[in-house]
Amino acid sequence: MARKKIKPFSKLKKVLIAFGIVLFLSLLLIGFDFYLKIYAPAITITNDDPYLYIPTGSSYENLLAIISQKKISHSIEDFDWVAGKMNLPSNVKPGKYRLQPRMSNYALAFLLRSGNQEPVKLVIKKFRLKADLVSFISKKLEVDSLVLITSLNDSVYLRNYSLKPDESMALFIPNTYEFKWNTSTEQFLQRMKREHDTFWNEQRLQKATALNLNTTQVTTLASIIEEETNYNPEKPRIAEVYLNRIKKGMLLQADPTVKFAMKNFEIKRIRFTHLSFVSPYNTYLNTGLPPGPICNPSIASIDAVLNAERGDYIYFCADPDKPGTHAFAKNYKQHQLNALRYQRWLNQR
Repeated sequence: MARKKIKPFSKLKKVLIAFGIVLFLSLLLIGFDFYLKIYAPAITITNDDPYLYIPTGSSYENLLAIISQKKISHSIEDFDWVAGKMNLPSNVKPGKYRLQPRMSNYALAFLLRSGNQEPVKLVIKKFRLKADLVSFISKKLEVDSLVLITSLNDSVYLRNYSLKPDESMALFIPNTYEFKWNTSTEQFLQRMKREHDTFWNEQRLQKATALNLNTTQVTTLASIIEEETNYNPEKPRIAEVYLNRIKKGMLLQADPTVKFAMKNFEIKRIRFTHLSFVSPYNTYLNTGLPPGPICNPSIASIDAVLNAERGDYIYFCADPDKPGTHAFAKNYKQHQLNALRYQRWLNQR
């Protein structure tokens, strides 16, 4: 039986079909490879630190080194290829960037090229010492701690802020602020100056003038009140006491100033041996206000000074009957009775 001859066209058709299948599979593999490089999840993050920090002045090589060191990308070669196609090497922008779950190399490169960094919510609270405040700031922002502490102790530099080194803590109003992570020392201080000037509006300035105090003096007195009590309703009356003592030329005799002078904030009870500690901050030895704030006081304490009660109180001490509050007196005899009652309570404890 004779075989049926296969037509040349049929052979060519089969070859073309096979070639097409191979080409399709090749393109599919190439496309899948491109997908893996560009759009597939490729970024590793941890719940403890889902951020990528790019320091000021970083080059593209520095960026690659950071990503590689922290093992952020599954393949640094793939990220480098994608970043190159997106012109990231010429657009490296410093900052704090939030990494998202299942992020691709393309998404990361796009984020870094855009410069859309995560803002830092800086909650400035009460600090007694500049060193503690500076340490806190430098952990939250790119601010150089050495440059910042040097600036706050530089009398020439602080003339730009109308402050002296002992007064520099008056610049910081406790509040919540939003910053870019890559904020410089100069930018940070200028922002604090703007916030300070905004806080000291015309109304507050007029009240300070009526007390014959400038803003730094108000803040200094407020810092003492801040350390005296956490009970805000009582602060205007404590302010009254100290303002009356200032008017009469009396020593303020504020225990918190002794603690600050000694730089010992663990003291629970001021004793006679503490009162003789020589320092311009010791208001048992020096009349008037100390050289500057003994902390950066809360807004409540500042406003307590500006809205101080008007009366004749010139003494106060802790009230054992109402822990956390004080007993006030208009004369020394009554104050002695209040103090004796408190001392008996302490001794019983």
